[in-house]
Amino acid sequence: MAQSVLTIDLGAICANWRALAAMNAGETAAVVKANAYGLGAAQVAAALADAGARTFFVAQAEEGVTVREALGPGPTICVFGGHMQGDAALLRDANLVPMINSIDQMLRHVETLPGHPFGIQLDSGMNRLGMEPAEWSALRDIALSQKPVLVMSHLACADEPSHGMNEFQLQTFRQMTDGIDAPRSLAATGGTILGPDYHFDMTRPGIGLYGGLPFVDAHPVVSLSIPVIQVRDVNPGESVGYGNSWVARVPGKIATISAGYADGIIRAMGPKAHVWAAETRCKIVGRISMDLIGVDVGPAKEIPETVELLGRHQSVDTLAEAAGTIGYEILTSLGSRYARKYIAA
Repeated sequence: MAQSVLTIDLGAICANWRALAAMNAGETAAVVKANAYGLGAAQVAAALADAGARTFFVAQAEEGVTVREALGPGPTICVFGGHMQGDAALLRDANLVPMINSIDQMLRHVETLPGHPFGIQLDSGMNRLGMEPAEWSALRDIALSQKPVLVMSHLACADEPSHGMNEFQLQTFRQMTDGIDAPRSLAATGGTILGPDYHFDMTRPGIGLYGGLPFVDAHPVVSLSIPVIQVRDVNPGESVGYGNSWVARVPGKIATISAGYADGIIRAMGPKAHVWAAETRCKIVGRISMDLIGVDVGPAKEIPETVELLGRHQSVDTLAEAAGTIGYEILTSLGSRYARKYIAA
């Protein structure tokens, strides 16, 4: 079978959630947007609910419907994107909580779903989503009179603990929210690690659940095993792959493995990335193509049947560095052709 196997350890995700929850005296939610960072929102959310998570965050109402179908009634599911045009039926029927980002969204919400739960998202300096201070000042009393379930903001530089933006946003968020009755939330994974000043009533980790930085103590969550289709000897002067971009300088042994950029293996990582054949690190050679990758398995003690791209030898962040990106993109790019195997929590 020439199908790669992506193994997802739900127990590791739950262990990471518990470890992050232990840093926080308040509630610890779980971010499962983007199909739980590419790993399967239904499976991940169900495992985290069993572990004790009671609040979940998604980006869009449609994602929230998927999570509600997996969890059933009970847990709170918040939508970062707020109440978009046409969302009313989804929000109502799946009992989702939009995080209102503007006066326009607030008006839409009270007109189409009066009495339906909502939260508020504030912009404390990131200039991405949420109400800026002036907009919040104009709406604050009206919004608070409707009893939002949460008032939140998002840190721009939490993965850099010494960055001055963290303290600036903390003070801005306090100025915007001190004295309100509603629960507050500022910290995702990075903010959780920054410490208690950033925790408020709820933290909402995302990438740390899935084994990514900045949570350096996270349990690894994913492994990716790719089958070898063919192995050939190459002589000095022979090239491998499109464009003759790699040419052998010495005799070598090249394995062609069954995956490529159609599976979310980012093409740009080719010149710097490696796979592992058992305990031997093997260099990717030539260009990563749509379905196939060349690997120099000459250093391996035995010709492998499969190689490891992600797993105990190589994290998502190591692979991301080779591609000039971040672990988030590696996870959310993982394609649909993998045979997915879940290890139960």
